[in-house]
Amino acid sequence: MSFDPDSTAVVVVDVQNGFCHPEGSLYAPASEAALGDVTEVVAAARDAGASVVYTRDVHPPEQFEGNHYYDEFERWGEHVLEGSWEAELHDDLDVREADHVVEKHTYDAFYRTDLEGYLDAHKIDDLLLCGTLANVCVLHTAGSAGLRDYRPVLVEDALGYIEEDHKEYAVEHSDFLFGEVTTKDEIEFE
Repeated sequence: MSFDPDSTAVVVVDVQNGFCHPEGSLYAPASEAALGDVTEVVAAARDAGASVVYTRDVHPPEQFEGNHYYDEFERWGEHVLEGSWEAELHDDLDVREADHVVEKHTYDAFYRTDLEGYLDAHKIDDLLLCGTLANVCVLHTAGSAGLRDYRPVLVEDALGYIEEDHKEYAVEHSDFLFGEVTTKDEIEFE
């Protein structure tokens, strides 16, 4: 699968201590296991001159107070609180000054963030999505990207998950409905 580095960004979704470190409150072993594959995708993209974007899921402690329905703390418990160690990007990531970091407060990295503005300003059309969780934040971000006319491509061997079938669902759903799927070894930059 071929990508133009000038119009492609790798979007690393929520590779944070809270999800990928054994001491994180929502730690998933498969999310930690995906770290090496994620860093390989980022290194290849960076070597080719493609953009790198990291998302950080961050919640102010009072974010869901008074909400009518949407409450991630009710579903998941308190996690990645603003200013906490859990909310920080994992130390195994090679985050550089030229990379763009998006702070998000929902599953969707486009919702009330600067992600779309950044992509448009840099003339980016194709997104290689990796990170965690495959069927939650990765899937919702990919779907939102497709609806905005970006080309979302899930890198299936660089995705974290809780259950294997959750990842399979995300990959199949994305491939069927709004995006494409590849593996890290199939990515070529031209």
